[in-house]
Amino acid sequence: MNKIDFRRTLPHYQATKATELLDIPTMRFVMVDGSGNPNTAPAYQTAIQWLYSTSYALKFAAKALGQDYVVPPLEGLWWADDPADFVARHKDNWRWTMMIMAPDVLTETMFEAATAKAGTKLGDRPDTLRLARYDEGQCLQLLHVGSYDDEAPVLAQLHDVEMPARGLTFNGHHHEIYLSDARRTVPAKLKTILRQPVRPR
Repeated sequence: MNKIDFRRTLPHYQATKATELLDIPTMRFVMVDGSGNPNTAPAYQTAIQWLYSTSYALKFAAKALGQDYVVPPLEGLWWADDPADFVARHKDNWRWTMMIMAPDVLTETMFEAATAKAGTKLGDRPDTLRLARYDEGQCLQLLHVGSYDDEAPVLAQLHDVEMPARGLTFNGHHHEIYLSDARRTVPAKLKTILRQPVRPR
């Protein structure tokens, strides 16, 4: 049985340090919303546990149908009600949607079964946990190598220099795709795709 690795087969899961303009197709994700500092908020850790438990249960359900795949990387949409809090990294005021891509072979019935299985270990299901489509459209993205807290100069260059030079403005939440396992990778070598939905000014 062939195992699909979407990081290798889908171009929008590949990036370099050079900023690229891409059209991102509508995709489905297992998603959960929350708020607070991801380093300290219990809701964030709960969200991650549910995302992975559900996504692996879905993977094994698909494998039983003869369609195996590598669980895609963790992704996050990040914003703050006051944009200044996001820029200044006042993380306690951040809002987020964490998510993992779900292939189209998966059904709502399979999702409900997967969450029930996860619930036997994790308890009550988060209210916002869902299987939903997300449409970003045109985006700028690039690869950041280094600590998450070192992203600020890269984002400043993207937002304040490259977007105006291309005649573009914001059209959605800041999006990060975590290609590295932060538990096993030193901060200086973390690989993260930084993505910003855009539209003409």
